[in-house]
Amino acid sequence: MKQTMIMLDGMPVPFTEGQTIMDAAMAADVFIPHLCHHPEFKPQGSCKLCTVKANGRYVSSCTMFAKDGMEVQNNTPDLNDKRRTLLQMLFVEGNHFCPSCEKSGNCMLQALAYELEMLTPHFDQFYPDRPLDASHPDVLLDFNRCILCELCVRASRDVDGKNVFALAGRGITKHLIVNAKSGRLADTDFSRLDRAAHVCPVGVILEKRQGFAVPIGKRLYDEKPIGQQMERLAERTTKVEDSDG
Repeated sequence: MKQTMIMLDGMPVPFTEGQTIMDAAMAADVFIPHLCHHPEFKPQGSCKLCTVKANGRYVSSCTMFAKDGMEVQNNTPDLNDKRRTLLQMLFVEGNHFCPSCEKSGNCMLQALAYELEMLTPHFDQFYPDRPLDASHPDVLLDFNRCILCELCVRASRDVDGKNVFALAGRGITKHLIVNAKSGRLADTDFSRLDRAAHVCPVGVILEKRQGFAVPIGKRLYDEKPIGQQMERLAERTTKVEDSDG
């Protein structure tokens, strides 16, 4: 039987029926930048960082199924420039001040900014004012860092069966909420052992009394850039993840 292939940046990459471009790339250890994609959950193409050019069209690689003979461009100056712009918008739409963030060194947003050589936020800062939720005994929520990837929403709904999180509002007012009448995490059955507690790619969901426990130089992305961690990115399916989810 003939092996089906896509041509990814000129390199033949095999795939099986039903795999997306992202699936095929990950299996071949080819890095496509992404934030909202997680191999454990059904993709939904929220962040658009994984956009590639397939047969001349811009598509989300996490949702576009691979097709035999498809010509895919991924690591190009044009695409990486667009990805940098998306990252810049994400940085200014939230409060992402890396030097004071507990997730620094373990944050996918920060790691991608380094990977794609984002040297400046470029746009004016929004400085959103979203109250912290420290009501839970074990977990702190810093809504100011949310990038609307919905990974915690999907994990709480599809794995934990609790529906603790949701997105509310539309457009620029869209934001993460806790599904409780009070809006407080303490008034839900959320646990630090839930899958949803370990999938946030940034610093929204933080376990208390754990901040800055790993010294600089030993953190996840200190040791190796995100683009060189394909095996770990492809196998993020354990029930508890120690770093960025």
